[in-house]
Order: sequence, then C-alpha cells, then structure tokens
Amino acid sequence: MSTKNLLIELFVEELPPKALKKLGESFAGVLAESLKAQGLVSADAVATSFASPRRLGLHLTQVAAKAADRAMQQKLMPVAVALDASGNATPALLKKLAALGADASVVPQLKRAPDGKADALFLDQVVAGATLAEGLQKALDESLAKLPIPKVMTYQLADGWSDVKFVRPAHGLVALHGAEIVPVQALGLTSGRVTQGHRFEAQTPEVSVESADSYASQLREQGAVIASFAERRAEIQRQLKAAAGDLKPIDDEALLDEVTALVERPNVLACQFEPEFLAVPQECLILTMKANQKYFPLLDAEGKLTHKFLVVSNISPADASAVIGGNERVVRPRLSDAKFFFDQDRKKTLAERVPGLAKVVYHGKLGTQGERVERVRAIAGFVAAQIGADVQLADRAALLAKADLLTDMVGEFPELQGVMGGYYARHDGENEAVAKAIAAQYVVRRDEEAHASNLVGEALLLADRIETLVGIWGIGLKPTGEKDPFALRRHALGVIRSIELIAAAAAMAGKSLAFQLEEALQFAAATFAAGTLAAETVAEVRAFIYDRYQNQLAVLFDGRSVDAVLSQQPSLQEVVKRLEAVRAFAALPEAESLAAANKRIANILKKIETPVEARIDEALLKEPPEQALAAALKNVQPLADGFFHNGEYAASLRELAALKAPVDAFFDGVMVNADDAALRANRQGLLKTLHEAMNRVADLSRLAS
Repeated sequence: MSTKNLLIELFVEELPPKALKKLGESFAGVLAESLKAQGLVSADAVATSFASPRRLGLHLTQVAAKAADRAMQQKLMPVAVALDASGNATPALLKKLAALGADASVVPQLKRAPDGKADALFLDQVVAGATLAEGLQKALDESLAKLPIPKVMTYQLADGWSDVKFVRPAHGLVALHGAEIVPVQALGLTSGRVTQGHRFEAQTPEVSVESADSYASQLREQGAVIASFAERRAEIQRQLKAAAGDLKPIDDEALLDEVTALVERPNVLACQFEPEFLAVPQECLILTMKANQKYFPLLDAEGKLTHKFLVVSNISPADASAVIGGNERVVRPRLSDAKFFFDQDRKKTLAERVPGLAKVVYHGKLGTQGERVERVRAIAGFVAAQIGADVQLADRAALLAKADLLTDMVGEFPELQGVMGGYYARHDGENEAVAKAIAAQYVVRRDEEAHASNLVGEALLLADRIETLVGIWGIGLKPTGEKDPFALRRHALGVIRSIELIAAAAAMAGKSLAFQLEEALQFAAATFAAGTLAAETVAEVRAFIYDRYQNQLAVLFDGRSVDAVLSQQPSLQEVVKRLEAVRAFAALPEAESLAAANKRIANILKKIETPVEARIDEALLKEPPEQALAAALKNVQPLADGFFHNGEYAASLRELAALKAPVDAFFDGVMVNADDAALRANRQGLLKTLHEAMNRVADLSRLAS
C-alpha cells in the first residue's frame, strides 16, 4: 500500500496563550489516533504537532489514500429467531440482512456458532476501507470536538447567518496529502493549500503550501513563522541563554510556555530598569515583571535580582532600540507601583494591622480571620511545647502571620502572602525566627529540606495546617474525588513532611520527638466554638492524614510493609523508622513463617467471643511444645520490649525471630481449642501474649502471603 505524508492546519485568530500548548497537543494527538484507528496510517508513522499563536496543525507520515479492506464477522441474531421450523429465513432475519446491505441469497453462507446458552447466526463480510477524505473528515470532527477549550466563542460566518462555536474565529483550513488537497470541511471552512504567515514580517500576505513536507520550511522562510511549539520554545531558551551572558534568566517553565504561545518568530532583547528599584524586595519586582509583562528577570550568580531583564519580541527590526525603549518605559510604572506599595506598607507595623483582621471574613461558618488567628495562636503554642520550640515566639508568629493580608502589596499580588509578611516583620524589628516563620508559612514543596531549621516556623506551619484541616473538614467541606478546593490533601502532606523534618532535627541533636497527632487534633478541635464541627471530625481527619501518608509511602516501601505499620497508627515521626525495621525483618529467613503464624493467631483470637487476657498460668502448660513456647517467649519478650521502648525497632523484631521454631512446634503439637475449658483459656492467653509481643512494631500478620 503506497503512502504519502499528510499535513493539516487550522488557521485561527490569536489563541489563548496559557492554553495553546494543550490545544496543540490535543488537536494533533486525536487526529493521529483517529486516522490510525481507521487503518489509514501505519503503526510506526511519525506525528509532528504544530501550534503557534494563530494555528494548530499536524504533519503525519505514511498515510494511505485508502484504508485496506477488512474481513468482519457480524453477529445477526439467535438461530431460533432467525430461522423458522423449516429452516427458512424469518422476516426478522431478512430485515437485518437488508440493513447490512445483503439479501436472502447469503442465507446459505451464514455461519452457525454457540453464543452463550443458544446458537446464533453470523455473517462474514468484507468491509471496504475508508478513503482518506472520509477518514480525515471523521478524525477532524472528532479532534475539534475533543479540544480542551477553556472558553468557547460564538461568531458568525461570512454568510451572516450561520453561527459557529469555537475557541477563536477560524479563517483557513489546509489539508494536503503529499501535494494534493484532501477535500474536508470544518467550522464553515473548506480545505485548500493557502495559509498566512507573520502579521508584519512575512514575505507575502499568503503562503501557498506546495506539499505536506514543505509546510514547516515554507512558513519559516516565506511566512517568518516557526510553526512548531517545541522548536519555538527551544529557540527562545537558546536566545535567552545567549542574551543573558554571565547572568541567569529566571527559571519558570509556565512563563516560558506562555511566551512561546505569544510569538511566531521570537527575538530576545536585553533591557534594564533603574537600579534604585532594587531596594524593593526582589519577589515583588520579579512577580510584576513576569505576571504583568511576561519578561524574564535576570539573576546574578547568588540568585539576586539585577536591574536587567529580557524581553521576547515578536518582531525583529534592524534597529531594536525603539522596541527596547518601549519595554523599558512600560515596566517603569509597574516597578514604581511596587515601590510605592512597599514604602506605604512599612508606615504601619504588622502588629498595628492585626485588629483589622476582625473585619475580614475567613469563612461564613468559621468566622473572621481575626478569630482564626486566635485559634492558630492557641494551636501554635500547644504544638511548640510538643516539638521543643519557643512557645512565646511561636505565639508571636501566629499573631502576626495573617496581618500582611491587609497590606497594599499583598492586595495587588496575593501570591506574595507570607513573603511580604516576613519582610515587614524584619522592618518592624521582630525576632528573626518570627520573620522566617511568617515568610515560610505558605511553603508547599519541601522535598529538598533534610531537617527543620526553624522550629518556630514549624510550629506555625503545623498550627495553620491543622486548624485548616480540622475546621474545613469539620464543616463538611472534605475532598471528594478529584475536587479539593481547600487543598486539604496538600495540607495533610504538609503536616506529615513537617513532622518528618522536625524528627530529623531532633535525631541530629540526640533527642526524640514527643509530638502526638491525636492530641494536637483534639486540641485544635477544642479551639472552635461548640457545635461548629461535626462529631467525628478528629477521627476522620486523623484517618485522612494516615491515608495520605500510606499513598506517599507506597512508592518507597513494599505495600504490605506499609499496611503492617500504619495499621497500628504509630506516631507520624516513627512511621519511617518502623518501616525500615519491618523491611529488615522481612529479609530474615524466619519472617515468612512467623508472619503466617501471626495471621493464624489473629484468626483464632478473632473467633473467640469472650475477650482473651494476655495471661499465662504455667501450671496449666501440659504439653512440651506449649511449655517450650512459653519459656522462649519469657526469654525473648523482655529483650524485644527493651529494644522497642528505646526506639530500636529493627533489633526488637530481630529478637522475635528466635520464636520461629517454638511457634511452629506449638501449632504442630498442641490443640488450642482443647475440651478442658481451663486448658483452652490458658492456651488462648498464651497466643494473646505472643500476639501482643509480636505486633508492637507492626502487625506482622499483614506480611503473610
């Protein structure tokens, strides 16, 4: 089957830049998959997508003009319905055949085969393969229907009557199979070979595409457009690096994608602003340049902002001074605004702003930000005492944490919440630990941190997240499916990560962490007004946090080990340590047998209606195997318990490995459910004692196959 390469381009008005990348990937991806599904494209064909501010496109190799015919077996109906008593076709069968383009002449060729409980008739047919025009029309319709359009526009066609709904008005459709036009239609357009290049720099207003393979080169040379999103992005990166010299452009993938979606042929230019603006916190300047102007600020080797920045222009004049000067003039008012906000905000301390939070609503059911601050203060003090942080500094940080919400800078740039609070706290002369805590309270990703460096900050972070989890969950706004508008999953992971970091810091100092999640949640719930929270809030939030932890640990440890440890719901700071101990235990030759025995013990104890006490009467140990097990347990248990209480979980489990032989012998030679009630109760008590001893670190029965 001979093939040619295919080119599809939809030419439109300027597409939304933040959506362009996804639009281009979807348009090309659905087109290619649909054509492959119809048998028009070979399996190893290469698809190249195009997406520029004014076009979506696809270049696809090895596309046939017509798909191969294919054999198909069509189920018709049960034999009892299709044939009468004489074996002749019934009207129902003839009607079905007519619908499939056949008649009574094919009845003798129909195949009879079992279909469930009855036989059915099947028709073997050869289905003609789709032509490229048919297949491409179907694929194009499907691709447009599935585009992830953020907001649909309605516009009129040239006839003045017909309305079309699409992301932006479409003005051209190119469809070429090799050099031949494929007749298809979309959005009121009929396919051809003419497209348009750059608005200002194209050699000619229109570009007549000679063939599918010449499309990209013709657009580049005649139309002054780099059609490929990936190529344009790479070119911008190359130019940014070259123009930066010894400096470094800000690293922002989202900004790079957005700028790539704004230009057709990028031209990076170096600009600068007055150095005196650098007195403003660099986060403010960087944000206003990125968010408002789509500029790339330049940083020095230490990551400090310089007074230079890069602009990605869509034109390449011989003299770029006017473009550079224009961008420098545009950015100056933005930076002046930032400086004004910064100067004005510092005229009032954070402490002076705190009373104003009483007028800011946090949530209709949870009161104002002022009320929330008081809850967070109380929780921060409680947590600080548990983790060894300065209680007074934690209280001060919690008091001032939300005050920057009332500043002009945060009002203009909500993304700077906390960051500006840290700057203003330093200006006000607050303790450095307090300023750092305020600045870091909204931090999301902390994977690069090895341990907590500011316990005051950890106390504030934990208090803030715990208050949010308990409050938002307690009024019924828990996550559902993929919806989590209050980021409670992220808050839960934040609690977990904070405890990990605090525990690591404590271990480095030769100390242990006494934090108990249950107590912290209970304390947090008590800070809310009576009747505000649902009755089961604390238990549900606790389970939710452990569930988040289980999902996170599943990629690092064996699933059974994670289940074994978390089923005991130990302190968060102990989880990883216990998992490492269980992993070491699982590698022992005795582990599998002990896990299986533990599972057997659990099943036995589960079936006993009356609760069993972990107690052994040595006088009732009649059989040698039970005497041996009791003696071994008497020797092993104190050692295992000692290691457990010292936090040496691996050593504790290692001691239990010595019980393998007596446990195996016990189950081989002793009847647990003896007829004598006293013997039966004593043997059950022995198993209960053994079960408790073995499952202090983790529920080992969950390791069994």
